[in-house]
Amino acid sequence: MCGIAGLVSNCSSVTADRETLRLMCDAISHRGPDDEGYFFSGPVGLGIRRLSIIDLATGHQPIHNEDSTVQLVFNGEIYNYLELRPELEARGHKFYTRTDTEVIVHAYEEYGEACVEKLRGMFGLALWDERQQSLLLAVDRFGIKPLYYFGERRGHHLWVGAEKPACFLRPSAAARSILARWPQYFALGYIPPPATIYKSTQKLSPGCVFAVDGRGRRSRAAVLGFI
Repeated sequence: MCGIAGLVSNCSSVTADRETLRLMCDAISHRGPDDEGYFFSGPVGLGIRRLSIIDLATGHQPIHNEDSTVQLVFNGEIYNYLELRPELEARGHKFYTRTDTEVIVHAYEEYGEACVEKLRGMFGLALWDERQQSLLLAVDRFGIKPLYYFGERRGHHLWVGAEKPACFLRPSAAARSILARWPQYFALGYIPPPATIYKSTQKLSPGCVFAVDGRGRRSRAAVLGFI
């Protein structure tokens, strides 16, 4: 179990707040006591608190591709990474770790957003494409590894976290205090995603892929199929 977090603005003149992202990761530090890592580039920041399981020595995140234009923070486990890796190596991709995480990076290079369809496992991920200036979020087909996000209209920020507390450091008080969905909770015993009990905070539905480009345009792909 790892804790991932991120923030991005669709305004290129805005620089990601390093201290804020560190505080976001500190809020979920219990998810990853072994390591921490950060990536910052202009309006985007990605962070992780890592619980080391596979490749303890070289598995430091964020993980990147050969020219560092793709950056990834990842929580979970990819069960078929040993099958995918030789396929990607045969296509010319160069690996620098033995982690399942790096397989995702090179699969994205090869297949784009469709790479998520090839993954079998439990995962929550946030991937930044420097060339496309886009942020890709995805969760596994059963939603075992959650991702929450909050869109702040003022400042055009998107906040992402493996747990809700990571998103609650700076956004408006409404995101923290307006409990809008009690009827659903009492009727069903839970809040169906993408809604959460907090009015302004959403949760990726199981098998959902969510992308934000550099202009702030959002797209949500179809739920992942089973393979």
